[in-house]
Amino acid sequence: MDEQALLGLNPNANADFRERALAYFEQLKVSQDAWQVCAEALAQRIYSDDHVKFFCFQVLEHQIKFKYAELTALQQQLIRETLIAWLQAQVYIQMHNAQPEKTFIRNKAAQVFALVFVTEYLTTWPKFFFDILSVVGLNPRGVDLYLRILMAIDAEVVDRDIIHTPEEARRNTLLKDTMREQCIPNLVESWYQILQTYQHANSELTCQCLEVIGAYVSWIDLTLIANDRFINMLLGHMSVEVLREEACDCLYEIVNKGMDPVDKTKLVESLCQVLQSAGFFSINQEEDVDFLARFSKLVNGMGQSLIVSWTKLVKSGDMKSAQDTLQSIESKVPLMLQLLIHEDDDISSNIIGFCYEYLHILKQLVLLSDQQKANVEAVMLAVMKKLTYDEEYNFENEGEDEAMFVEYRKQLKLLLDRLAQVSPELLLASVRRVFNGTLQNCQNASFMEVEVAIRLLFMLGEAIPASHGAHFCGDVNKASALQDMMRTLVTSGVSAYNHTSVTLEFFETVVRYEKFFTVEPIHIPNVLMAFLDHRGLRHSSAKVRSRTAYLFSRFVKSLHKHMNAFVEDILSRIQDLLELSPPENGFQTLLSSDDQLFIYETAGVLIVNSDYPAERKSILMRNLLNPLMEKFKILLGKLIVEQDEERQTVLADCLNHAVGFASRTSKAFSNKQTVKQCGCSGVYLDCLQSFLPALSCPVQKEILRGGVRTFLHRMIICLEEEVLPYIPTASEHMLKDCEAKDLQEFIPLINQITAKFKAQVSPFLQQVFMPLLHAIFEVLVRPSEENDQSAALDKQMLRRSYFAFLQTVTGSGMSEVIANQGAENVERVLFTVIQGAVDYPDPIAQKTCFIILSKLVELWGGKDGLVGFADFVYKHIVPACFLAPLKPTFDLADAQTILALSECAVTMKTIYVKRGPECIQYLQQEYLPSLQVAPEIIQEFCQALQQPDAKVFKNYLKVFFQRAKP
Repeated sequence: MDEQALLGLNPNANADFRERALAYFEQLKVSQDAWQVCAEALAQRIYSDDHVKFFCFQVLEHQIKFKYAELTALQQQLIRETLIAWLQAQVYIQMHNAQPEKTFIRNKAAQVFALVFVTEYLTTWPKFFFDILSVVGLNPRGVDLYLRILMAIDAEVVDRDIIHTPEEARRNTLLKDTMREQCIPNLVESWYQILQTYQHANSELTCQCLEVIGAYVSWIDLTLIANDRFINMLLGHMSVEVLREEACDCLYEIVNKGMDPVDKTKLVESLCQVLQSAGFFSINQEEDVDFLARFSKLVNGMGQSLIVSWTKLVKSGDMKSAQDTLQSIESKVPLMLQLLIHEDDDISSNIIGFCYEYLHILKQLVLLSDQQKANVEAVMLAVMKKLTYDEEYNFENEGEDEAMFVEYRKQLKLLLDRLAQVSPELLLASVRRVFNGTLQNCQNASFMEVEVAIRLLFMLGEAIPASHGAHFCGDVNKASALQDMMRTLVTSGVSAYNHTSVTLEFFETVVRYEKFFTVEPIHIPNVLMAFLDHRGLRHSSAKVRSRTAYLFSRFVKSLHKHMNAFVEDILSRIQDLLELSPPENGFQTLLSSDDQLFIYETAGVLIVNSDYPAERKSILMRNLLNPLMEKFKILLGKLIVEQDEERQTVLADCLNHAVGFASRTSKAFSNKQTVKQCGCSGVYLDCLQSFLPALSCPVQKEILRGGVRTFLHRMIICLEEEVLPYIPTASEHMLKDCEAKDLQEFIPLINQITAKFKAQVSPFLQQVFMPLLHAIFEVLVRPSEENDQSAALDKQMLRRSYFAFLQTVTGSGMSEVIANQGAENVERVLFTVIQGAVDYPDPIAQKTCFIILSKLVELWGGKDGLVGFADFVYKHIVPACFLAPLKPTFDLADAQTILALSECAVTMKTIYVKRGPECIQYLQQEYLPSLQVAPEIIQEFCQALQQPDAKVFKNYLKVFFQRAKP
């Protein structure tokens, strides 16, 4: 071997040496016989350097994985002999007290053994395990390697987390079947001997062996393991500190094994009796949490296994056995509750599955016993206790621990929902007791208690359906428990509690139960004040302010009918929150621009839904939007002269926010309350006039155009035809210095105008049509780098947008816009559509093109249609209907392509409808013969085309092209 190259394997080697080693490895991988040198080095222990030994195993691994079939029988035998020789050397080393191989080498060796096993066991090496066992015996190092090999085989053959090809899956099934027939009893015996030999002397080997049993038990005969000698030994291990975690996991795998429900119940019951008599059912809070986490997983497995057995027995009608199993389940509930309430969340989390399934059983029972009711209550109390935050929870900077607790809380919520299904009355009463008890003296309670009390009220909303009295009825005498609790919530002063978690929970709950305020609107002013002062939008925590901005908008939207008396007061109080954050002086506003969007929308909702006359609404809306317009003009002036690029971006962002805020206020209008009815057209037209100059700003074009374009979209909806005079100027600016993306985003605006106003915008469309097309064509023909995927995608999307525009024009009855562009331009447009249908392998665009063609045929293809169009139909449209589907890129197995073919069929059908027998004659006598189509197929095609049911032709066309394609 190249000794110099091997020096680079050392982790401390310099980059050149490491590169040389890597190159050497690649060289050995492709070499015919280099692996033999590595095999010899391993078998004869030529190298003492760990990294060289690992390297040799890697070369062998590559050979076995990718080139084993190329080896001769002798070479394959050499690999087997090498591995056995290396294994013998490990046992020999042990006997002479030499240092064992490093763990990473042993693991790699085990991997290589496993690969050879998978390849050879069924054919040339049926004695694989016997050969290994005869070498290792009970020698500790040999046993260690034997167990590692078994785990590596499990990873290759059994591990469900690894995705296998169907061929590998078949091979793996055959391997397991053969092992079960030939050697599993021997392997099990070897495990027993290992456990018996090393359970007191070598905990590491014992744990390894337990891991192997756990891995293999899922697919071997369970009676080989689930018998007195093994189980007694495993239960003995449960009392040994260094073994009990692995013993727990091993028992868990045994319990999880699929088997007959009655036998499963007996197995679990016998295990539990021994564990209980050994004192495991009394949970000591001081106990080692790592062990208890494993133990709770075992108890969860036992509980869930029993529940699966109970379900099967009930389904089969064996009620006697089902009752026995239910008793067995019930006897585990006290242990389940001890684990559920454990202060360590991992231990508690591991038992939730059993708990959830147990409640599911209770839900199915007609009557609950007193004990079962007590169990439900105990689960309820446990959930309430475990929902509580601990004092270390970091609310301002949530990390991994906090994220884990949030996930754990979600599991507890599922339990709470299930409790509500079992006994809604009990849940309601329990929450009410906790809630009232805590809020009566909330200022003296810890934040954890107060937060969880409100949280429980919040969770009831989803847990208990309205039919259980969770709605708020108008009759005060029959006020529901929820109504009482809500009244307590808003009158207790808890909104002033000084902790972010309590504050947030208060606002979340108030918004969840906004219907309470329609029943008792007297409480609205107090809650509004909480939203508006230091408790909400002016809270010291940015997180609270941000969330409150969103919740406030929801609160106002849902209760706007009750807000009339407070509209102007609220507007004056939020005035400072609407400040457009100036990018100078380092001034920090209370709310981010995203949060301000909600406040602007809220202001809009208040104004629009108030009972004020239109004149007053108009004044209020102008007061809201005028400061934005004034600020916009000032900032735009600054941006135009600003040289610093960073500062330009800040100013452009600020301008964009201003447009966004104005746009957001318009969301308040509805079909009942239009902009016109509210007298607000003028102010929005002024906004439009203020914002449009940004389109001609020479810098930061993308961001400014994007903002103004979005505003225009909104105004087309809100202002209707009043917006039309502004469209030509806006379009002119947006078509200057265009990129593909600009055009792609501009076209939907034109489509919106065209589809909405139709004939009203015909003069404008005629005027803008060719300038828009020239801009599109200019961008599409611009050269770009061959491998520039982004540019290619932009062009594809622009092409789609262009065809979508033509589709909108033709589909809105505006075909004269195209027809009036002059013969040369009309022809150019038509050819781009033909090109789109045939030449570009983009089924979405092709579908659109065929829709355009069929529409044009419908409009212009009749006897009194557009002059010269009939000629175009036969020369270009008919051929397109055949050439497109015949392209190799036209994939008839693709769903989008099938849609394109469907539109192609519609186009052909429309041609036939408009041109009649003349079309059939052309196909029969000229076009189809020119494609060398057989006469009988031509006849068949024309008959299908003449069928009155369009579906018949669509189905035929698919078959026609499937046959025609090579």
